[in-house]
Amino acid sequence: MTDGGKISSDYRIVQTLPTIQYLLARRCEVIIISHLGRPKGEFDKEFSLEPVSQRLAELLEVPVEFIDDCCNDNVKQKLKRSMPGKVTLLENVRFYPGEESNDPEFAQYLKDAIKPAYVVHDEFGAIHRAHASTEGISHLVPAVAGLLLETEVVTLLSAIEDPARPLVAVMGGAKISDKLPLVERFLKTADKVLVGGAMANNFLSEQNHPIGKSLVDTEGAQHVSSIISAAKPGQLFIPQDVAVGASVSVEAKRSDVGLDEVGDSNVILDLGYETMRQYADIVSSARTVIWNGPLGMTSLEQFAQGSMAMAQALSDNHETLDCIVGGGDTADFVLDWLEKNPKGTFKHISTGGGASLELLSGAKLPGVEALLSK
Repeated sequence: MTDGGKISSDYRIVQTLPTIQYLLARRCEVIIISHLGRPKGEFDKEFSLEPVSQRLAELLEVPVEFIDDCCNDNVKQKLKRSMPGKVTLLENVRFYPGEESNDPEFAQYLKDAIKPAYVVHDEFGAIHRAHASTEGISHLVPAVAGLLLETEVVTLLSAIEDPARPLVAVMGGAKISDKLPLVERFLKTADKVLVGGAMANNFLSEQNHPIGKSLVDTEGAQHVSSIISAAKPGQLFIPQDVAVGASVSVEAKRSDVGLDEVGDSNVILDLGYETMRQYADIVSSARTVIWNGPLGMTSLEQFAQGSMAMAQALSDNHETLDCIVGGGDTADFVLDWLEKNPKGTFKHISTGGGASLELLSGAKLPGVEALLSK
């Protein structure tokens, strides 16, 4: 959402349309529960789903009724008048503290208000959290996976468990500590692991290269040595040159320098051009690429070059490789890049940031486990 309350990206809405259309085609009564943002368990107009209902109606080309609560008596009364083929969107479930605490009573309130015959889970972006609407309600009502959830789980698991090889993992973002389980799994499964973003600063520092005032992950730094030791010969790649600026700002001028040319006042903000070429060559000969995390400060155009070069290389080779883009910041960047490069092509852009990270790492997702236990 923008600061003005408008939808800035409808990607997640669009991706769940096939499930809703599938149900409507079979004359189901579709009642949607969802969330937006982090309203801290209380009503906050800024996080209302009303704009979502309007956009959903435009995309579905059918009316969507919006109800300004998710489980009170008003919801019960209005849903009594619902009928097959109708779509209703309820207000943000996170307006109730029982949602995020996975309160069994709140899950029961949802069930009693909606009276669903089935719960169809399509919220891949939230399915890794044990919340009342993702996990709790699945113990009260028969629960099945929607088409999006199925696609996400099958695509991501097949990419990590049974990929066409060579499998190349591209790792970016800021924190190693957040992605340590994923890095460890890639070292066991990937043929090559390419590191970029601020997390690369820790690797450069570990190898005694100067990093100036660059961001480091103090918590994750302790693991860098063991990651390097665990890597097979020729498996782990870190930048061989970098782009620096005097500050993290729109005014900062980009300078590409060698690893030992980073000044004390410099901030490393992107891959250097030699590293871009090397990484592009590596992914162009891959059969499967999993990309999780931007490779530079993509909010600043002059330092988004590394991520742009990666997106271009992956798209150029889409006929010979399967590219899986992790959710969150990486998906946001790629979707923005695709708007500017409409001929670009990727096999799969995930709707889940934390969910894709955890699934690829080998973690169990509470909402999915609740389905599988049926």
